[in-house]
Amino acid sequence: MAFPVIGAPDAGDTAWLLTASALVLLMTPGLAFFYGGMVRGKNVLNMIMMSISAMGLVTILWCLYGFSMAFGEDKGNFLGDPLQYFGLKGVFGGQYLATTDPEAPAGIPLAGTIPLSVFVAFQLMFAIITVALISGAVADRLKFGSWLLFAGIWVTVVYFPVAHWVFAFDGVTAENGGWIATGIKAIDFAGGTAVHINAGVAGLVLAVVLGKRKGWPKTPFRPHNLPFVMLGAGLLWFGWYGFNAGSAVGANGIAGATFLTTTIATAAAMLAWLLVERLRDGHPTSLGAASGIVAGLVAITPACSSVNVVGALAIGIVSGALCALAVGLKFRFGFDDSLDVVGVHLVGGLVGTLMVGLVATAEAPAAVDGLFYGGGVEQLKLQAVGAFAVLAYSLVVTAVIAYAIKFTIGLRASEEAESAGLDESEHAETAYDFTAVGGTARSLVKEA
Repeated sequence: MAFPVIGAPDAGDTAWLLTASALVLLMTPGLAFFYGGMVRGKNVLNMIMMSISAMGLVTILWCLYGFSMAFGEDKGNFLGDPLQYFGLKGVFGGQYLATTDPEAPAGIPLAGTIPLSVFVAFQLMFAIITVALISGAVADRLKFGSWLLFAGIWVTVVYFPVAHWVFAFDGVTAENGGWIATGIKAIDFAGGTAVHINAGVAGLVLAVVLGKRKGWPKTPFRPHNLPFVMLGAGLLWFGWYGFNAGSAVGANGIAGATFLTTTIATAAAMLAWLLVERLRDGHPTSLGAASGIVAGLVAITPACSSVNVVGALAIGIVSGALCALAVGLKFRFGFDDSLDVVGVHLVGGLVGTLMVGLVATAEAPAAVDGLFYGGGVEQLKLQAVGAFAVLAYSLVVTAVIAYAIKFTIGLRASEEAESAGLDESEHAETAYDFTAVGGTARSLVKEA
C-alpha cells in the first residue's frame, strides 16, 4: 500500500507524534530497568543489554526493510512490499522540511496529517519494545550472541508481518491493509496482539526451548534491586502515553480519550494486583505494584479507544487480578519464565483484546458496541480470531527459529557462565564493584 499524499503536515499533529515517538522509545530503557532490577546482581547488565541492544538492531532492520514489510503496498493482506520503501527511499520526499503552503510543489510525503518520516519513527519504537519484551522470559541463561541472532530473525519473520496484519489499515495507509485490521476488522488500537500477545508467546516458546535455570524452581531467584523495578515501572507508565495516545496519530480527542482510559485501567490493575497479594500472601508488595502497573498498561493497549470509564475500570481490575494469579502458572506447568512475560504480557494482552468484545461501547471513539452494551457476540468472535491467530503464528515460527539456533550455534550459556553470572561471562563487566576502594572500611581506618 502507498502513502500517496504530498503536502504540508499539520504542525500540532506532527509535534505530538514526535513527542509520542520519543516517549515510546523511553519505554525500552524503562523496561531495561524493570527487568534489570528483577534479576540477580550478577546478571543485571546482561539483562539491560538485551533491551538496549534491541534499540540498535531493530532500528537498522526497520530502516532497511522492516517499515516496507509492515507498511508497504499490501500483498494479499499478509505482508507489505519489502522493496517499496527499502532503505526508506521516498520517505523524505524532495525536501526534509515541511512547507507552510499546501499548494507548494515542495511538499513532503504524508501519513494522514503527519510527515511519513515521523510515522516511520513512531512505528519503529513499537518494533523495538516488542523485541525487548521477550528477553524477560529467558533471563540468566541465554547467550548474548544468540539473543541478537534470534532477535534479528524474529523481528523480520514474525513482528514485521504481524505489524502489517494489525496496523496497516485504511485511513493511515490506503484502502487495503492487513487482514486483521481491514479484513475481519478486529480492534487493536495500539498493539495488544502485535506487541504483547506476540512477544508473550514468543517468550514462552523460547523459555521452553532454552530450558530451566539451574536450580529452578527450588532455588529462590529474588529481585536484587526493587527500586530499579519501581523506576522501570514508572518510566513504562510515563512512556505508555506515547504508545496509546500516540496511536491516535494526531493531537485530537481520540488521543485525549485514550490517555484517560490508559490511566484509569492502569490504576485499577495496580490496586487489583495488590488486593490479590494481600488476600493470597498477606502482604501487598512493591514488586506487585510494579507488575500490576504493567499488567494494566498491557491490557488497556488494544482497548483504549473502544471503552469508556466503566470499561477501562473493568479491564484494569480483571487484568490486575488475573495476571497476579497467572504468574504462578509457570510453577504448575514447569516452564521457567524468568520475569513473568507470559503471566503479564501474554495473559494481559489476551484479556484486553478479548474484553473489547465485552465492554466496548459506541460512545467511545471506536464506535463499536460489545456484548455488555447490546452488540452481541460478533465483535468478541472477531477479537478472538485476531488474538489467537497472532498467538498461533508467533508460537509456530518462534519455535522454528529457536530450535534452528539451538542446534546450530546454541542458545544457552555454559553451566560455568550461568553460575558465574552473564555480566562477567558475556560482557566482562560487573554492575557493582565493591572492591574498588581496596579492603574493608575497618582496614582503611586502621591504615590511616
